[in-house]
Amino acid sequence: MPSFDVISKINHQEFDNALANCLREIGNRFDFKGLNISIERKDQVITTLASDELKLKQVNELLQVHLIRRKVDPRVIVVKNSENAAGSSIRQVSELKEGINQENAKKIIADIKKLKLKIQIKIQGEELRVEGKKRDDLQEAMSAIRGIDIGLPVEFVNFRD
Repeated sequence: MPSFDVISKINHQEFDNALANCLREIGNRFDFKGLNISIERKDQVITTLASDELKLKQVNELLQVHLIRRKVDPRVIVVKNSENAAGSSIRQVSELKEGINQENAKKIIADIKKLKLKIQIKIQGEELRVEGKKRDDLQEAMSAIRGIDIGLPVEFVNFRD
């Protein structure tokens, strides 16, 4: 029976490359010269340090541009909070989102069931398995899932006939 998996994953290598390119550009730009600006990633947490709110906003926009250039969806970053740090600077903590959580999975399943396709969708941890008898139904489900906005990029893997 044909099937495929719906996942939401981050290519960490491309993310790190985008981060390195962003830091390189920050080091070269005239408006950032002499300022203590840094971006660090440890596992799923990104810490950004800037001198003021305006510079922090510019750094975040610059990071988004570099993520888009490396074909990483910028929606994977969730900004948690910003706080004052030592030396009158501002620290912002962000988190990387991976996987499809239960509420998003249920939303996808409900929207697909409204189409009345002859397919079955199962939740398997942080991914979905879609099975059906006809390949056309699966392709229609793929296009419908692409149209559903869950705030995360989705990918289709393990397509089997």
